Amino acid sequence: MAVVITNDSNDVLFQEEITHFRDRISSGAIVEKSQEVKHSFGEASVREVYFEGIHIAYGAAQVNQNIHIEHSGGGGGTGLVGLLFVEQGNLVTNIDGVVDDFRFSSLEHNLLYNPNERETADVEKQNGMQFFGFSFTTEKFLQLAENSGPVLDKLANNIAGNKATFLNNKKNQLITPRMQMVMGEVRNCQFQGGLKKLFLQSKAMEILALQCEQYERAEMATVKSLALLPADVERIYFAREILIANAQNPPMLCALARQAGLNEFKLKAGFKKIFNNTVFGYLNDHRLEQARQLVLQGMLPLAQIADDMGYSSPQHFSNAFRRKFGVSPGKMR
Repeated sequence: MAVVITNDSNDVLFQEEITHFRDRISSGAIVEKSQEVKHSFGEASVREVYFEGIHIAYGAAQVNQNIHIEHSGGGGGTGLVGLLFVEQGNLVTNIDGVVDDFRFSSLEHNLLYNPNERETADVEKQNGMQFFGFSFTTEKFLQLAENSGPVLDKLANNIAGNKATFLNNKKNQLITPRMQMVMGEVRNCQFQGGLKKLFLQSKAMEILALQCEQYERAEMATVKSLALLPADVERIYFAREILIANAQNPPMLCALARQAGLNEFKLKAGFKKIFNNTVFGYLNDHRLEQARQLVLQGMLPLAQIADDMGYSSPQHFSNAFRRKFGVSPGKMR
């Protein structure tokens, strides 16, 4: 992994090759690292903790001029699922081919996964910047997400398929007092050794749960406030028919909305209200139910069932199947 910092004139101000990151984050014991850096373009104090697929980093920074940070070499399916909390300050993230100019301001947070090799962040000149991040390896995140509710299930399906993922790709959410309390408990942790690892893992899981709960509440509030006309309900059922008819090669959300004669928002919210599921959550459940019947019939190899149902790999199919039915396809057969 490499980090390069440049200014508005594209002059290189700093560059560093990050080594041993994978060794630290996969360590069974806690690995801790504190760093204070001071350069003409700014200074920062950062505390990091690594263990068993989890990375926690927090700190403060003063930025003396506009800088652009490029991080490369961590994607391609080996990237991290990152939970970013900007307690104070502003920054803009950019992920190649995924999103441009995604702005974070004070007291905002989001979850993101980048499968690509490169991402950048633009940081304006500012004082008193404070940040907190929790990161999981994809393997650790998928393990935690298993059978943990619809929000995490949706995120896990995207990440298992190596797709760029945000908890909310429209806007960030506000950091709640409880989230601030959890971050304070991590900063002030007095445990040592194995107890510290246990405590910090529980806090990482708690903050992930708080993010998902907040997102789910916001989604449900939007759905409850939606008024559907009889014609809208008919179009949503028509959209479901299109989706099922093209289950192995489903249309993009915007194309499905267009075919059904709805805007994208009403399609998504209507699906949630009528079927209590997202559009592609519904499709995933339908495909898995078809797959379950084929598994029980015992006539086709599991790899062929995975391919026929549109899964990117047998492993992705097996993980999704286990999350839905509690057992692997092989054990069910």
